[in-house]
Amino acid sequence: MIAVLLPPPLGASWRVPDLPDRLPDHGVPAVRIGGGADDRPPYAGRYVAHASLEINAAVAADARIALVAEGDAGPLVGAVGAAQRAAHRPVLAYVLVDAFLPQPGSPTLAEITAAQSPEGGVGPVPGGAEPEPGAGETGAGEPPGYRTERLPMAADWPDAPCGYLLTRPDRAHVARLARMRGWVVREADPRDAPAALAGLLTELRGI
Repeated sequence: MIAVLLPPPLGASWRVPDLPDRLPDHGVPAVRIGGGADDRPPYAGRYVAHASLEINAAVAADARIALVAEGDAGPLVGAVGAAQRAAHRPVLAYVLVDAFLPQPGSPTLAEITAAQSPEGGVGPVPGGAEPEPGAGETGAGEPPGYRTERLPMAADWPDAPCGYLLTRPDRAHVARLARMRGWVVREADPRDAPAALAGLLTELRGI
């Protein structure tokens, strides 16, 4: 199984930048998909299309993969998985790293952030307003409309076992939500994340 690492959108930095180099040391081959092409609307649609093209170019058609998404890529992982199913490439597992969870339908990132906040708010941000800078992964550098556009719908997801890797305390509530969904949840210091992720993927592969 190959771990396909999906970066945060808009060129945001990885919290665990050395994952692709260190995962093979723990028995898991890894491919990092490059960012880019999502710098204008529709941001999410461009991200999914670009990620899918890069996966098709980097991974053999018959390869079995696990999709690993960090940050704001989390809510898009179902759409990326659907594109892989359409290409007849099996996705064996999904892992979110410090990410908000996908939600049914086509919510906005603002709605997902509100619904999965520690306060348990639901629905859109009042008045459709943009969140304060720093609320997301890219903060003040986000282009207008990034958090208020509708995300691509991913029907019948999840279609494979799911896991969550928590390395930052401010995502602890989201990790609890993942556990309530029946996902396998693990916590690790960023320095130990490669080993924890490899173990999580191995566990999910056996489910």
